[in-house]
Amino acid sequence: MRITLHLDTFECADPAVYAILWLDRDARKWSREGHAAIDLPEWGKLALTKQCTRILGASDAEDEHVYCELAGLDLLSRQGPFEGESGDVLWYRHADRAPVAGQWHVQWIDETDTEPEHGVFADDEV
Repeated sequence: MRITLHLDTFECADPAVYAILWLDRDARKWSREGHAAIDLPEWGKLALTKQCTRILGASDAEDEHVYCELAGLDLLSRQGPFEGESGDVLWYRHADRAPVAGQWHVQWIDETDTEPEHGVFADDEV
């Protein structure tokens, strides 16, 4: 299952801050499809719990940087998410400051099992 997620309405000085992420629930990876004024790498890994989904970097380090926490986005459940679902996001803009609050919104869900023509992630095997 591949999910297109929109992050926006962040409580900060720049009202144009947004990111569009493509989440691959099965591979537990994400990629950045579009963004403005939000510093996220091109792709990374997902950490999943029933309470939230964490957007991590691509490194395998144990002290992995959390870029965002998507409260209520349960990618472990086979019943969800659904298009139009939304919730709160915390963006960890600076490591030494409090996170910036915003909203996440599911724009689209692709439930097909077909393999993509081109891999999105740098660590995918050829």
